[in-house]
Amino acid sequence: MTFSAIIFDMDGLLVDSEPLWYDVEVEMIESKGYTYTDDIRESMVGLRVDEFSQIIFENYPKVADSPQRVAEMVTHGMLSIPREQIKPRPGAHEIVRYVAEQNIPCAIASSSATLIIEHFVEMLGWQDLIAQRYSAEFMKRGKPAPDIYLHTAEQLGIDPAKCLALEDSRAGTQAALAAGMTCYTVPDLSHSSASDFDDVNDNIYASLYDILDEFKTKRLFS
Repeated sequence: MTFSAIIFDMDGLLVDSEPLWYDVEVEMIESKGYTYTDDIRESMVGLRVDEFSQIIFENYPKVADSPQRVAEMVTHGMLSIPREQIKPRPGAHEIVRYVAEQNIPCAIASSSATLIIEHFVEMLGWQDLIAQRYSAEFMKRGKPAPDIYLHTAEQLGIDPAKCLALEDSRAGTQAALAAGMTCYTVPDLSHSSASDFDDVNDNIYASLYDILDEFKTKRLFS
């Protein structure tokens, strides 16, 4: 199997941001006297801000007066994180540079809002390396629905079946596969383990370095 493009998820895959999201959520929720439980957090991984803000509002109603206000608070918190705390996942810089050097068509397809995508990409200096960046906030449905992946493939002008998606979450992996893509999953161990994907995807990798090694040793792109 060869591919014509690569589509990256962002949070937890390219950017080590899942712990940052967690810290923002904990501060917001526990400042109101609640305990942020693991089962609530796990139910939100990979979802759009508006979708997980609804879950927060339903479970922790004293946090804000509406889901929209929760989303505003979370977005403000993420954009306020100091630059030095925004770090790439292991192998992210290397794989992004390799894809750019090989002139492989690529894009980001993220559940995060555009403001956050652009902020993180700028902080990590990837503006020119990943020129096409798309947010599921503009889609009818977020991950695990395939909408954002289908939209990104359309923008790239490439058949979804010829796109390789890289993901870290269960919802994101399901979205890519539902779009008809091959997906390589690198579980973000801050919220999941490899066994969480046993019933979802056979292509599980320990790190982006392992995927990069495969790119270099196999003719995966045509």
